[in-house]
Amino acid sequence: MLLFAIAAESVSLWGCLREVNKERHGRNLIQWFRQSRSSALIVVFGEDIAALLGLLFALLAITATFITGNPLWDALGTVSIGILLIVIAFFVAVEVKDLLIGQGVDPTELSDMKAFLDAQEGVSEVYNVLTMQFGPDAMVAVKARMKATGSEREMIQSINRIERAFRDRFPSTSWLFFEPDIED
Repeated sequence: MLLFAIAAESVSLWGCLREVNKERHGRNLIQWFRQSRSSALIVVFGEDIAALLGLLFALLAITATFITGNPLWDALGTVSIGILLIVIAFFVAVEVKDLLIGQGVDPTELSDMKAFLDAQEGVSEVYNVLTMQFGPDAMVAVKARMKATGSEREMIQSINRIERAFRDRFPSTSWLFFEPDIED
């Protein structure tokens, strides 16, 4: 029965890792875990790792108990599983807490945002791009020097075009605040 559970959890972890790999962008798993903004994927990854390692600990403990006839191995296996669950729950809780109270968007996405804004026709210079991630939604505040257009109306229309293009390029942006300025 444990071997079937290990096989089933392995398949589940394999599926989760396929989704994780779509977000990793060359980072190792620990870096991805610390920097990811996908709370659901973090929780599933943590649960799959905990379940698979817990099942492996149980299999080792039961095998050692069966071979030696000493029930101490079963007790040590149970304690090890409990400690494992506490450790993984702690790390998952820390990461999810950061997402609940808010943190900036993924560093790769922030770089993409800055590059996108720098490439816009109406932008002369990007001073700041501040972000806050709330689960799948992001809040973005941009402070930039705009190119001279000749009128306030044309500048506002340019900002509106940039905002539309920005939201199309970064659909996770739920709130976008654009501040035109002449200095940082």
